[in-house]
Amino acid sequence: MARIAGVDLRTNKRIEIALTDIYGIGRTTAMKIIKHLGLDPATRVHDLSETQVREIRDHIEATYTVEGELQREVKKNVKDLMDLGCYRGLRHRRGLPVRGQRTRTNARTRKGPRRIVPKKKK
Repeated sequence: MARIAGVDLRTNKRIEIALTDIYGIGRTTAMKIIKHLGLDPATRVHDLSETQVREIRDHIEATYTVEGELQREVKKNVKDLMDLGCYRGLRHRRGLPVRGQRTRTNARTRKGPRRIVPKKKK
């Protein structure tokens, strides 16, 4: 079992897919890492030697910000936006979509479940 950046990679997956289990590494970044190290993308994780795993680990630690450090950085950036009081910060604070999506009908993921407003009697 390969452990990289504090994450146990799934052993039966191809290395290009398994690397995406690490927060901050997607398909494109995984392919860049594999190409830089000269590995075959079709190699399964359980077929990697210990030296190859060590090379991958060292390359990721030296080049990329991943996992906890990246999550801390993202949270800090959002907090900074909220403290500034800019438009994006206000949207984060209110729990509304940040990137200009409509909120009249959709946006249930950000807004949460519907709240039923009681109707007033006449």
